[in-house]
Amino acid sequence: MNNQRTAPDVSPPQQTNPWPALWALVIGFFMILVDSTIVAVANPAIMDTLQADINNVVWVTSAYLLAYAVPLLVTGRLGDRFGPKNIYMVGLVLFTAASLWCGLSGTVTMLIVARVFQGLGASMMTPQTMAVITRTFPPDRRGTAMGLWGAVAGVATLVGPIAGGVLVDNLGWEWIFFVNVPVGVVAFVLAWRLVPSLETHRHKFDIPGVVLSALGMFFLVFGIQEGSTLDWSTAVFASIAAGLILLGTFVWYQSWNKNEPLLPLGLFRDRNFSLANVAITSMGFAVTAMVLPLMFYAQAVRGLSPTASALLLVPMAVLTGVLAPFVGRLVDRTHPRYIAGTGFLLFAVALGWLATVMSPDVAIWELLLPIGLIGLANACIWSPVAATATHNLPPHQAGAGAGVYNTTRQVGAVLGSAAIGALITARLSAQGLTGGRPEEGVGELPAFVLEPFSNAMSQSVWLPAAILLIGFVASVCFARPVRQSDREVSADVAPSRETSLQG
Repeated sequence: MNNQRTAPDVSPPQQTNPWPALWALVIGFFMILVDSTIVAVANPAIMDTLQADINNVVWVTSAYLLAYAVPLLVTGRLGDRFGPKNIYMVGLVLFTAASLWCGLSGTVTMLIVARVFQGLGASMMTPQTMAVITRTFPPDRRGTAMGLWGAVAGVATLVGPIAGGVLVDNLGWEWIFFVNVPVGVVAFVLAWRLVPSLETHRHKFDIPGVVLSALGMFFLVFGIQEGSTLDWSTAVFASIAAGLILLGTFVWYQSWNKNEPLLPLGLFRDRNFSLANVAITSMGFAVTAMVLPLMFYAQAVRGLSPTASALLLVPMAVLTGVLAPFVGRLVDRTHPRYIAGTGFLLFAVALGWLATVMSPDVAIWELLLPIGLIGLANACIWSPVAATATHNLPPHQAGAGAGVYNTTRQVGAVLGSAAIGALITARLSAQGLTGGRPEEGVGELPAFVLEPFSNAMSQSVWLPAAILLIGFVASVCFARPVRQSDREVSADVAPSRETSLQG
């Protein structure tokens, strides 16, 4: 009764058209996902302008992803408690203001700090998009809605480098952040006008859980990313061990906490929810990890401009954007394991293919073929995995479930960013090259360095390819979701059986 009095103006989902609200939300969602990958193509320019090395610029991405990932569990609950519309709009204001700060940064340290606040804003926005889908679309129509969500997620993470290349070449790296300001204003107005005020639910907030998860993630990511820089010293292994111990303690505390834990472990009793979280973690890892070595290869080895190197991803972005909505409609009628499993396998094969052809003198068209295959694979992954994860979520746990799902995706992205940075540094050292910034600049490598640098980048691409096989195994183990029509038939059959027995 208290929940109903909190939002008396809420209409039942079937009496309202949920699509305008979803379109309004995905504009902001698109913007924050673009910022997960847009920095990759600008890294060489940032290194030159701010006098940073590879490890410093990797932190520009990792700081954003870490600040994005850690609060997602609690920001999903905030949406349940105060309304997804309100939390989304607050996060959008923070994200937009932090974007302006990023563009005005004069040192790499200031840029990293500004990216932290940008990530915090993004963490408030992301769970609300999935929560609105879960609470306004019936289960058997969520596949189509998730098709749009999947198209946005897939295209945004791939369009980021393309947009970044154009902006860096024509206006400077600062504009990859300045461009968010007008987009953020438009997104705020649309959300204010089109997103409904949904029913709220009272929640307690698990402060010890927040602290344990935040510290655990920080120590783990710091240890992985700084490992090569610090020569894998005792301090590095101590940081990784501390992170694992804190995360283990966090999981134990969540099982012990009987009030309202930050991570509702009961959600993982649903087989599909658990497997979908494993799958999307590997996806987040791969999408983030593949871009960095590819962009360094394109600019340092092939001598392409930021725009030209980013245009390599056009086949990937176009195929994902065009095919994802069709895949979304197919998800409502087909077992998700067939679509998602095919997508993960194709993605892994495409990255392996790409790694084998990344050489100093390969024809550009030979790079575009596996990149196009990645686009097809992406279209087959986002929608079926998201729809499978949310299919059985009850409305009062929509925010918590969306928070968990997006947290695991971002945890994958954080680990992908940290791991690929460490691996690139290690492979450069193995090739006899320094892990720092070449004296001539990233885009001006001497001829004798091209082959070993190219080898280091291509070898690094095998890491996300291997991680995608985990997503493949998880997705082929999906159980067929119970459709709403099946529930209605079961409900009709049960009384008829009871009547026949009584007769």
